[in-house]
Amino acid sequence: MEGDPSRATRHYGVHDRAVAQLRQRYDALPPGSSVRLAKKTSNLFRFGSAATGPGLDVSAFDQVLEVDSGRRTAQVQGMVTYERLAAATLRHGLMPLVVPQLKTITLGGAVAGLGIESTSFRNGLPHESVRELEVLTGDGQVVVARADNEHAGLLRAFPNSYGTLGYTLRLEIELAPVRPYVRLRHRRFTDIAAAAAALDELCATGRDGDRPVDFLDGVVFDRRDIVLTLADFVDEAPATSDYTGQKIFYRSLREHAVDHLTVHDYLWRWDTDWFWCSRAFGAQHPLVRRLWPRRYRRSDVYHHLVAFDRRHRLTERLDRRRGRPPQEAVVQDVEVPVGRLPEFLDFFHREIGISPIWLCPLRLRSDSPWPLYPLKPGETYVNLGFWSAVPLRPGQGPGFHNRLIEEEVTALGGHKSLYSTVHYPRDAFWRLYDGAAYTAAKRAYDPDGRLPDLYDKCVRT
Repeated sequence: MEGDPSRATRHYGVHDRAVAQLRQRYDALPPGSSVRLAKKTSNLFRFGSAATGPGLDVSAFDQVLEVDSGRRTAQVQGMVTYERLAAATLRHGLMPLVVPQLKTITLGGAVAGLGIESTSFRNGLPHESVRELEVLTGDGQVVVARADNEHAGLLRAFPNSYGTLGYTLRLEIELAPVRPYVRLRHRRFTDIAAAAAALDELCATGRDGDRPVDFLDGVVFDRRDIVLTLADFVDEAPATSDYTGQKIFYRSLREHAVDHLTVHDYLWRWDTDWFWCSRAFGAQHPLVRRLWPRRYRRSDVYHHLVAFDRRHRLTERLDRRRGRPPQEAVVQDVEVPVGRLPEFLDFFHREIGISPIWLCPLRLRSDSPWPLYPLKPGETYVNLGFWSAVPLRPGQGPGFHNRLIEEEVTALGGHKSLYSTVHYPRDAFWRLYDGAAYTAAKRAYDPDGRLPDLYDKCVRT
């Protein structure tokens, strides 16, 4: 595999055979039947009706085929998790340009469904470092899309298509060099306007005085307590922290001005506690934490617990017995222009009331917008992530708070990720996510509609 041409050749041979077998399985499906992926894990938060149609097994596509240290690229299959991908590239002193914060997010999933992290203020989104994309399209063909070939339109339309144009089989991605450690500097603000101005300047310059800024994100704990974390690579560290045991990372932002982590631990600093959401399972209580096996302190374990709870409505039944009002899950990531961040947070604190809130600044690398998620090139956006539940008051129906958020984001010139519940009417949805570009790509690569429609998949299921 990595660094060994003979092993890489064998992996490519295995890949080619897997592609041939997948096409055979696809061709064997009943003509005209709808198709879906059969996946063991998911980072989606749509727990509606069960998927229908034959399940296409893509479990064979989970390998890193090659890491080319000289060219700083990797050949990777679509179902590789970022946990496996980062482990392979770090051995070469390299990392993907953007590593989403949860270990079981797959590279193919991050490209088809978007992803973001603390390098996004300079490296954009994961799909912007894809040089080549091999896709099983809805019409059963396997095509290779590049910016300079006849499938360039598919490469542009694929991000935010959520598997409705085709499934990623292989990608060539760019990599970036790393150093052994990351130094974190936590800067506290009592005013969101000042924090937004600092974010804007840091994104524009990439520096904090005479120090580089390699990573940038933050947390809003409440209206008067905002922490921005500025981080940079270093060769040495006086000591490193460990947030996979009893210590909890997000709490450290208010406890330390400066911290150090290994590169590996920095990449996965949020995963152990799923940011702060492990508290819902008691995993942050000192006694429970000591008893909770370390190998199960992972985002995918918590996600399975949430899915089990939603499926069996355990929390809903318990709340009803206790006479508590029904809860609306508000699990979303949105992007708003940095200059509108104070307005959005004022609305959010007033109408929604969830805390903490993750902040992650973003600037596209591309000089033209990506059709299905058309952020403006050259503009700084801030991703806000909030993941909890809000009580519904009398007269507030299902989806009340999520609809409020959608309306506010649109009014402020932002966009909302589609991994969770979506309530936009059809016309509004296609205005926001470029229905014309999507329709053209759908006609070209899935003319018979074997794969689901994006609106139907994200809104109606």
